[in-house]
Amino acid sequence: MSVHDIRAFNRFYTNVIGALDYSRHLYAPYTLTESRVLYELAHSPRTDAADLRTELSLDAGYLSRILNKFEQDGLIERTASQQDPRRRRVTLTARGRETGKLLEERASESVGSLLSTVPAAERPRLAEAMTTVRTILSEGRPPRHEDVLLREPGPGDLGWIVQRNAALYAAEYGWNADYEGLVARIVADFAEDHDPHLERVWIAELDGRPVGCVMCVRDEAPATARLRLLLVEPDARGLGIGDRLVTAVVDFARGVGYRDLVLWTNDVLSSARRIYQRHGFVLAAEKPHRSFGKDLTGQDWRLDLHGTTE
Repeated sequence: MSVHDIRAFNRFYTNVIGALDYSRHLYAPYTLTESRVLYELAHSPRTDAADLRTELSLDAGYLSRILNKFEQDGLIERTASQQDPRRRRVTLTARGRETGKLLEERASESVGSLLSTVPAAERPRLAEAMTTVRTILSEGRPPRHEDVLLREPGPGDLGWIVQRNAALYAAEYGWNADYEGLVARIVADFAEDHDPHLERVWIAELDGRPVGCVMCVRDEAPATARLRLLLVEPDARGLGIGDRLVTAVVDFARGVGYRDLVLWTNDVLSSARRIYQRHGFVLAAEKPHRSFGKDLTGQDWRLDLHGTTE
């Protein structure tokens, strides 16, 4: 392979995906770079302007102009960082979240249209080839938190949630099939009847495979959402995926108008409990119980969405 081969492929692929005329390609007023910044603001756990500049390798002046445009369009708000007042924290407004969601939907539709031209029998070969390119060009580099994508579930992902919850909790805590039954009922209830405006599932993806999940569903109490089934694969831990998943739930629940966010867990799940505490959840009650073949202490945690900010 020569430099010419790679450059030829780059020219071919940028034409295929419409990178040179991205805004018209998606019927949107934002360029590819602007859309990428908007995407990072919606999905990255770190939203300081300096972090955005580093992660996207953007010139400081160029990023500043993009953020100024977003602020004028009412897509973002900029405030002093709580960790370092010298840094500027950038957060999406409700309009910004809607715009980001619209761009993502259009991008998915565009890729779906492209994929529809590929015969079904050729799609596994295409996926394998793309994975091979990514693997070879990132050889020797450990995964980074920015390599993780948070996305909506696709076909088979809800089944993956059930299977991985059952397998991981059996391996790590010795829980029996009763837990798998509970997870299966939770997932089935969501699949059969949920309000997409008030309830969501997130899948964390790394290198094309799911490595984490979480759900936000309506609770029986008025104006209350419930966080359920937070999970991160062992080989993907240490990348901040759990924090990102909980942040996604908190931001979503607050954005759609829930007053409280609650969850039920067990005291043996210490890593998850530390994540909840970092996000401001407060222990509301705990009670011993016998479940999943073990003696456990169940815990109810609560977050006042109007009284706290991330």
